[in-house]
Formats: sequence, C-alpha cells, structure tokens
Amino acid sequence: MGTVIIEGLVACFLLLIPCVVGIANSPVNMVFFYEKEVKERVIANGLTTQEKIDRGLKLFRLYSIIPLIVFPLVAVYGINGTVGFTDGFIQICTILLMMGLFDRIFIDWYWVGKTKAWIIEGTQDLQPYIYGKTLIGKWLFTLIGFPVLAAVLSLIMSFILV
Repeated sequence: MGTVIIEGLVACFLLLIPCVVGIANSPVNMVFFYEKEVKERVIANGLTTQEKIDRGLKLFRLYSIIPLIVFPLVAVYGINGTVGFTDGFIQICTILLMMGLFDRIFIDWYWVGKTKAWIIEGTQDLQPYIYGKTLIGKWLFTLIGFPVLAAVLSLIMSFILV
C-alpha cells in the first residue's frame, strides 16, 4: 500500500505542474476553470478571447486530464503488477481520491481561495472564484465520480489482462 500512496502523491504532482505552468505568466491563462461571470468579465476587459479560453481548455485536457487517467493505469497494472478487478479498483481509487482531495483542498480551497496567485485584475469583486453548483459538482465528482472512474478502468483492465 506504501507504493500506492507514493503513486497518489505523484498524481498530485502531475496535477499541480500544469496549474503552476498555466498561471506562471497570468491566471488569465487558466480562466477556463473560473465561473462564467469571471470569464465574461475577462473577455469584456480585453484580457483574452473566448477562442483562447477554449484552446486553453483543450490543451489542459490533453496535457493534464489524459495523463491523470493513464498514470494510475500504468502505476497499478504496469508498475505494481496488479491483475484483477478488486486490487486494481482499490489502488486506482486510492490514487484518484488522493489527487481529487489534493485538488479540492490544496488547489481549490487554499491556493485559489486563500492566496493571491489566481486573482485576475478587475475580477476581485467576483470572488470567491469557486462557489455554488461548481463547488458541489467538483466535490461530487471527487467523491463519487473518481470511484466510478476507478471501477470502469479496473473493469476494462481486468478484461484486457485475463
């Protein structure tokens, strides 16, 4: 189980890197994570365009989300040598939940909510940037969606590796 904890920490790091790189020049580069009102204000203030927001989201998905799905599979079935559904599910679920909780607590609550790193000039009156349905949706996806994803990935791998 120690290996899975380390792999969970690696997954957290894999999530953190694109966020750090994304806001390095300006948090406007990651405005696709913000609420609709913030996006509209940033566009109205001439800081970006809808096309740039859409492109940024596509790039983030490509360079972040895909690796964050592939990594647990490689770690659990490649590195750890897991074969069946149950062990695979437990390990993948652990990795994804660690990453999800890191995202909800460190990135969303602390980094975005409590520091100035993600503040976009001219949108301070729209803080907090993550609230309401979005916040609930993120927590539901972390606590329910990730275990479901872990089950689907483990099921697929259990059929492939028979």
